[in-house]
Amino acid sequence: MGIRLTMAALAATALTLSATPAALAAEAGMTDEVTMTLGKDGTLHVVEKISGASGQLKRTFITRTRYDDSNDRLYQISNVKGGTLTGDVLTVTGQTVEYDVKGAVTPSGGIEELRWFAVNGWNQPVAKATVKVTGPGQVQNLSCFAGALTSAIGCTSASMDHGATQADFEQESIAPDQALTVIVGYPKGSSSGKPILDKRFSLSAAFTLDTVTGGALAGLLVLMLGGVALLYWTRGRDARVAGHESGKVDPVQNGHFSPPDGVRPGQIGTLVDEQADVVDVTATIVDLAVRGYLRIDEQPRQTYDAPDWMLVRAPNAPVNALLPYELALYQAIFDGRDVVLLSQLSGSFAAHLGKVRDALYADVVRQGWFARRPDTERTRWTTIGVVLVGVGLLATVALAWFTTYGLLGLALVIAGGALAVGGQYMPAKTAKGSAALAHTMGFRQYLFSGELGDVPEQHRVELFSRYLPYAVIFDGVEHWSRVVASVTGNGHQADNLYWYHGPAEWDLSKFAGSMRTFTQTTSGAISATRQFRSL
Repeated sequence: MGIRLTMAALAATALTLSATPAALAAEAGMTDEVTMTLGKDGTLHVVEKISGASGQLKRTFITRTRYDDSNDRLYQISNVKGGTLTGDVLTVTGQTVEYDVKGAVTPSGGIEELRWFAVNGWNQPVAKATVKVTGPGQVQNLSCFAGALTSAIGCTSASMDHGATQADFEQESIAPDQALTVIVGYPKGSSSGKPILDKRFSLSAAFTLDTVTGGALAGLLVLMLGGVALLYWTRGRDARVAGHESGKVDPVQNGHFSPPDGVRPGQIGTLVDEQADVVDVTATIVDLAVRGYLRIDEQPRQTYDAPDWMLVRAPNAPVNALLPYELALYQAIFDGRDVVLLSQLSGSFAAHLGKVRDALYADVVRQGWFARRPDTERTRWTTIGVVLVGVGLLATVALAWFTTYGLLGLALVIAGGALAVGGQYMPAKTAKGSAALAHTMGFRQYLFSGELGDVPEQHRVELFSRYLPYAVIFDGVEHWSRVVASVTGNGHQADNLYWYHGPAEWDLSKFAGSMRTFTQTTSGAISATRQFRSL
């Protein structure tokens, strides 16, 4: 019986001993034997022999770390064998993995330092790791850290051989979120390796003011000043011609009205401010009335009623004698009807106003006052400026993101903005246009001088009425309306002008107020239409 027990015990012991290697291997977990060789070109060649892993093995490399306040450091992985690399993730397909690393060497003082995360990012714990490092020179110093990436805790062991040609490192129990970082120093010049840096974006760095960006900004300033000088020259040319030919103009020839250079109110308005706007249309309506193409009848109203006027088509008016812009306006007002209230001017009237504006711009070019339509000239330069702003914004984003020259893009934005704004002043008059402007200003001086001149009394109503549309352009409606009323008014309730009728109990003493209200209301009605909202 004792012999049987002894034999059973020996058999059990034998089975236990025979099972120990496999059991221990299963309990030991993954091991990683790493051999690293630094070449003279600064490339680190790495061979890893892996054992004891279970399941699909993957490793996520650390390929970017902070270098300094402005840059990140990159590590480039290439020439992978024994696995496939997708982005930063290595999927192991064999027991041995090889790859090359660039960017792991840093010159520092009298040495160059190799730093690499020899073991990190495995998707399962590493029970034990050993690292052997050889390089193009003797080892000057070595160190290692284990744990988190920023850990300052040393690894299990670090040593070198007696000839200082090989550095050896060991570390046990490396978790998936931990790393074994090895550092080995070699004599300066042992390899040509250096860090690979990637500029980190920051607003302060992106818009650095240095020689290049400062010079570009200075150049922009010169360009803008040059543009201002050119603008002054083109506008100053108008002023010089106007100044040379300016002087008081007498619009009375042989007792009849004769505007300077035959210019009509709408033409003057476009000539003066280089825009076909609401005041030009309002003045033209008054001018058509004064010249006998329509009559303006002020409507009776109660105290709190809004003022209104009836525009009445003159029978047998010679509309064929009208200029294109006048005819377009005349048709817009009546549109096949004989009378219309000013308050009813909407719908089809708005549709025709675009033609009036185009005809006015075409007219000033046909007169030879501008080489090109002022609105086209403004639009062209403004569009170029807006496009330049857009290009500048894109350039600013690109330059700021990839370089430190973001200010160069801002320079384009500023230049484009200046051009877009300056485009409003780009239309320039010809010499003929400048001369016409000078005569126009002389006419304005006459209107506001208060001198009525030697005009026969029987002609004064018609003559001074002809002045009134020009006073609308020059913002002198109330002043000149008083002049008209003072010449013809006799205080009777039935007093009217041949082109303007007031309601009952109205006389010419109220004409100035009526005309002021009429022009303001007309301009407001035109401004509310679609084509003239932007003017």
